[in-house]
Amino acid sequence: MTEVGDLDTGAFQSAEREQLILDHIPLVRYLVGRMSAKLPPHLDLQDLMSSAMIGLINAADRFDPSRGVLFKTFAEQHVRGTILDELRSYDVLSRSMRDKYKRLERELHELENRFGRHPTSEEVAEALQMSLDDYYELLDDVHVFTFISLDDSWEGDDGSPLCLADVLCESDAKNPQQQVITMQLAEALGKAIDTLPEKERLAVTLYYNEDFNLKEIGETLGLTESRISQLISQAMVRLRSRLRLHRI
Repeated sequence: MTEVGDLDTGAFQSAEREQLILDHIPLVRYLVGRMSAKLPPHLDLQDLMSSAMIGLINAADRFDPSRGVLFKTFAEQHVRGTILDELRSYDVLSRSMRDKYKRLERELHELENRFGRHPTSEEVAEALQMSLDDYYELLDDVHVFTFISLDDSWEGDDGSPLCLADVLCESDAKNPQQQVITMQLAEALGKAIDTLPEKERLAVTLYYNEDFNLKEIGETLGLTESRISQLISQAMVRLRSRLRLHRI
C-alpha cells in the first residue's frame, strides 16, 4: 500500500495525485454543465471549466484519505467553490444585484410576518410598488444570486465543506460531523420546503431531488422555462430567509 506523504496538506504521491485528477475530470464536466445550466448564456463556459479544473487540482493536493472523507465528495465541493469564486468575480454579482436581492428578501420576510403565510407574487409585486411583469424581471435578475447563495458553504473541522445544495442533492458525505449537520439541515429544510406554495415546492423538488432541467419541469407543470426559473428563484429567497438561523 502506498503511504501518504508527510506534507501538511496530506497530498498523495505524484502518481496517485495525477490519477485522482484524471479519474475525476468527468465529475468536473458534469458539475460545470449542471451549474452553467442555471446561469446567463453570455457567461464563458471555458472560463468556468478552467476554474473547475483548478478546484479539482487543489482538492487532489489537499486530500487526506485518513480523514475518512470520500475524494468525490471532497473534490465536488472544491470544484463547486472555485466555480463560485469565478462567478463572484463577474459583474453578475454587482452591488446593484445584491441590493435588489436584499430588498426582495426583506419584503418577503415582512409580508410573511404580516400575513402569517407565504405572500403571493402579486402581493410581493404590490408591496414593491411594481407591476407583476417587473417583479418577474426582478426574479430573473437575482436568479444567479439565489443560486450562488444556495451553494455558499462552511468548512467542518476536517476542512471538508458542506452547503445547503448538498442537502437538497442528498450528498454522500460520510464523516460524523457532516452527518450531524446534514441531518439538522435536512430536517429544517424539509419543513421549510413543505411550507412553500405548491408550484414552488414541486419545482424545487424536481430540480434538486429528481435532477429535472427547467424545460422538463416546465412541461410537467405546464409553464415556460422562464417561469420555472422565476419560481425557483422565489422559492430560494424564501428558503434562505427561513434557514438563516441554521447556517452553521
